Amino acid sequence: MNTAENRRSFLKKASVLVGAFSVNSLFNQVHAEEWNAVTDRYLGVGPEKMASNEDYWSIIQQGYSASSSPIIILNNGGVSPSPIVVQQAVERFNQMTNQGPSYYMWQILDQGRENLREGLAQLGGCSSEEVAINRNATEALVTVIYGLDLNRGDEVIGSTQDYPNMMQAWKQRALREGIVYKQLTFDFPIENDEEIVDKYRKAITPKTRILHLTHVINWNGQIMPVQKLARMAHEHGLEVIIDGAHSYGLLDFNIPDLEGDYFGTSLHKYLSAPIGSGMLWVKKEKIRKLWPLVCAGDPQSDNIRKFENLGTRSFPIEQGIGEALNFHNAIGTKRKEERIRYLKDYWAKKALEIPGIKIHTSLNPRYSCALAGVSVEGLSPAELGSKLMSQYKIHTTSISLENIHCVRVSPHVYTKISDLDRLVEAMEKIR
Repeated sequence: MNTAENRRSFLKKASVLVGAFSVNSLFNQVHAEEWNAVTDRYLGVGPEKMASNEDYWSIIQQGYSASSSPIIILNNGGVSPSPIVVQQAVERFNQMTNQGPSYYMWQILDQGRENLREGLAQLGGCSSEEVAINRNATEALVTVIYGLDLNRGDEVIGSTQDYPNMMQAWKQRALREGIVYKQLTFDFPIENDEEIVDKYRKAITPKTRILHLTHVINWNGQIMPVQKLARMAHEHGLEVIIDGAHSYGLLDFNIPDLEGDYFGTSLHKYLSAPIGSGMLWVKKEKIRKLWPLVCAGDPQSDNIRKFENLGTRSFPIEQGIGEALNFHNAIGTKRKEERIRYLKDYWAKKALEIPGIKIHTSLNPRYSCALAGVSVEGLSPAELGSKLMSQYKIHTTSISLENIHCVRVSPHVYTKISDLDRLVEAMEKIR
């Protein structure tokens, strides 16, 4: 086959990949037949029972190159590896783009964004006209933080346990514009919704305008009662921003049911989309008044797409999200949630039996799922994290923030039970 024929053959195959939601998707080519068969085998078995079915999950694990990594990755709360089909899609889209970027980006790949928007909206249980595609939760949420009209003296209530980039954005607005940024501190774990709601309620004054909430606390995995908080905030005439970086693609919920006004997330965590992908949701009636972070021809438009005017960006990464959605949907959100919660409980309950080891996260399923914090008596989080990595090749995250001091462990669907056994054994030896 000559060079011209090779090029035509490649472009034909690459163009097929643009349809991540078609029967020709890369996921369908690689996994559909085997996964459909195994799904049929367990038809009618509930998510909680499936959580411990190692035969089923071994098939899912084979879809990740990370499952064979020489390092045990237990920091999926930071960023998760993508399945192999997602990696391959990004690579092929990148090859396609570089055949002629100005043509293949704008004329081919850019045409796939609306199908992708619809797929993300379906997973979030919302309208596609409320979903903007961007690069991470920081970009999504800072768009909201900087895009809301606030006056000097207006108050925003957040927490010292929110994500640092969000806190820094609010502090910058306070410095430049004179808004008042108030932060609450909690002693997690907490297994009482009203305790949390009441603390926010008591902080509200006649000048309060915004409640900034984190759905799943990044530091120790506490699931916050955001719906109850949002209802309370709306009773006081406030708007609600929800940081869903650690919930979308993990917990089984519809974004509108949280009853917030704005929601931002990263897709490269538990959705396992390409690294550098995110999503912003804005309640339809709020879009017009929210200013874009970058620019737009009509910044007061009610079109959600005004938040996507970023200039040149990575189209291969963006289109790779579609294959991550295929992979996720084939498992099912509730089944995935229960499996990852099972993995967290598996190692945490074993660790609790070891004297000198403390778990800093609730094991009540209402209040945690994937992330849990652990400490070993006599060691700082940094020392424990260092020993796990240097002696046992187990990668975690060391946390020292306010009153949270622990090593954060966050497994994913590709994590093997043997990996978690090794974690518990390592902590016992370190102790």
